[in-house]
Amino acid sequence: MIDSGKQALGIFSGNFENIEQIQKIIVDGNLIDTVSDLLDISLEKLIEDGKLDKSIGKAIKVGKSSILNNVEKNIENTLNTQTEKIEKIDKYISNWKDFYKKQNFEGMQKEYNKIEKELKKLIPLENTIKNARYVENIHNLIKNNGQNFNLSEDEIDLAKKLNI
Repeated sequence: MIDSGKQALGIFSGNFENIEQIQKIIVDGNLIDTVSDLLDISLEKLIEDGKLDKSIGKAIKVGKSSILNNVEKNIENTLNTQTEKIEKIDKYISNWKDFYKKQNFEGMQKEYNKIEKELKKLIPLENTIKNARYVENIHNLIKNNGQNFNLSEDEIDLAKKLNI
C-alpha cells in the first residue's frame, strides 16, 4: 500500500524513488487506469445521488483527462531527464579520465564536482544493480554446478560479496 502511494506521488510530482516505480506504472499501467476508474465511479455516484450537477460532472471528467495526460507527460519527462543526466555523467567521466591521464588534478576535481552534482539528480540505481548482480552470481553458480540448487552458505555469501 505504501508503494502504491509513492507511485501515485511520483506520477503527480514527476519524482520517483527508483526505476521500479516507473516500470510498474508504465508496464502495469494500472495505477493511472485505477485512478481514472475511481474518479469516474465517484462522479457517477455523486450525479446519481443528486449531489453533483451532470454538467459539472462532465466538466470534471474532461479535467480528469487533462490531468492524466499531464501525468503521462511527467513520466515521459522524468525518463528523458534521467537519460540526459546519465549521458552527461558519461561525458564527465570521460573528461575526468582524460585529466587523470594528463595528471591534472584541477581538471579532475572540476569534472568530479560535475559528476557529483548530476548523481544527486539521478534515481538511485545501486540497489537494482546489486540485486541484478546477486541474481547473476547465484544463477551462474547453479548453472555451473550442474543446475544443483543446493548451494553452501559460503557460496551464497560469496555471491552476495561479489555484487558489492
